[in-house]
Amino acid sequence: MFDADQNHPVDLLIVGGGINGAGIARDAAGRGLSVLLVEQHDLASHTSSASTKLVHGGLRYLEYYEFRLVREALMERERLLAMAPHIIWPLEFVLPHSKEQRPAWMIAAGLFLYDHLAKRERLAASKAVRFGPHPAAMVLKPDYRRGFTYADCWVEDSRLVVLNAMSAAELGADIRTRTKLLSARPVGTLWEAVIEDESGRCETVLARAIVNAAGPWVGDILSSKLGRNNTKSVRLVKGSHIIVKRLYEGDFAFILQNPDKRIIFAVPYEHAFTLIGTTDIPYDGDLGSIAISDDETQYLCESVSRYFRQAVTPADVVRSYSGVRPLYDDHSENASAVTRDYVLDVDGGGEKPALLSVFGGKITTFRKLAEHALEKLLPVMGRHIGRSWSAGAPLPGGDLPGADFTAYLATIIAQYPNFSPQFLHRLVRAYGTRCVHILQESTCFADLGEDFGGGLSAREVDYLVQHEWARTAEDILWRRSKLALHVPAATQVQLAAYLQPAGVVHETEGGFRKAGSLSL
Repeated sequence: MFDADQNHPVDLLIVGGGINGAGIARDAAGRGLSVLLVEQHDLASHTSSASTKLVHGGLRYLEYYEFRLVREALMERERLLAMAPHIIWPLEFVLPHSKEQRPAWMIAAGLFLYDHLAKRERLAASKAVRFGPHPAAMVLKPDYRRGFTYADCWVEDSRLVVLNAMSAAELGADIRTRTKLLSARPVGTLWEAVIEDESGRCETVLARAIVNAAGPWVGDILSSKLGRNNTKSVRLVKGSHIIVKRLYEGDFAFILQNPDKRIIFAVPYEHAFTLIGTTDIPYDGDLGSIAISDDETQYLCESVSRYFRQAVTPADVVRSYSGVRPLYDDHSENASAVTRDYVLDVDGGGEKPALLSVFGGKITTFRKLAEHALEKLLPVMGRHIGRSWSAGAPLPGGDLPGADFTAYLATIIAQYPNFSPQFLHRLVRAYGTRCVHILQESTCFADLGEDFGGGLSAREVDYLVQHEWARTAEDILWRRSKLALHVPAATQVQLAAYLQPAGVVHETEGGFRKAGSLSL
């Protein structure tokens, strides 16, 4: 580990602990660069934990002729599935069709392109189906008799960010959460930056280059922290999701087209729930207080009720979350049509320190974005070290033998026969091969220390604090897991009391709130 101070300048100072910042930190550290990443809040505390949690090519982007983006995303879908088979897995999508929608031939043509724009190794091809034999027939209204199925992947989005940060740290990067950039100015060929941690302690560091991966704050970082003007900008689009009790049995999701041409997903979620989203609404409000509106809730409920036998109402919503996507502003009139592609802007080099700003992007293409960022940045920095390497390297816990989750889970169940299979399934899903760091030599759940409910133990909490930068109950119950949906009401208070003696902060913004007000 390096010392990020006046005497030891770092190669990269990365601002932003979302998926792009963490991905760039991992790639750069793996090439031998010294990296300091600062995140003003928790890892994945904003956009990167507020997605629909899909690794997908973006079927609807074909309508906007974004063939390069879709091809890249489809290729990355296969790579990410191999890199992290514990937190990413295949999911079948059902697309009901009716005469009011796009013609069936057009959808079939789009799915053919989707199947063939990139090589498929693990995922099934699309097909036309009649819903009589398909279990979707029991979910959809009788009017919907036929449609299509295709495959994409599910991802635990916030864990994907944390695993990239863990990998970066294991490669030598310095990851500092709850630390913000106050200012930075060029001093010769270096940046002199002032950072501040949550205690108010300021530190001056030198860096050869800055990566501005601050997501919705990328423009603010440029103007108020770096004193730069830029012709490129992000367009902030709010996406909201609702969570309801499980609407149907079966491990398949629905992609539903609304009369306004928007697409809504309904996805099995945390065993007992269905996740519904997302909206696409231009946003110019406070980035610190993002929440779903009543209109958005009603829109999502009506979208699903239009198709499902079981109607959904706002009263059915048990939780909701909202996030702002920092999309590259291509000046599209419709927020849904704004490109999900990314733009990397590089400034400086030579006698000036380098600056790279990330505009836009999507979770599926983060790894490729990181590669492209370093391909652009290293020559400007005058550094010609390290080749791209991350495509075949498993993320922490992702080194399952044969990338076979089911076989590895069976091994763990046999090794720990006194634990419930449901508990072990959750642990392997979250931590992959690193679940043994929590289980160790224990013979039963009681060996794991204090029980916080919902299968959360003191041993797991300690692991998250020591290895995954968890500091608060919200970090643990929402971003490192989704146990907030399963634990008793008293768990948050019990967990906060447990964390406090170790110097871990309590929640400061109200913690978890009821449906319609959980802001990520």
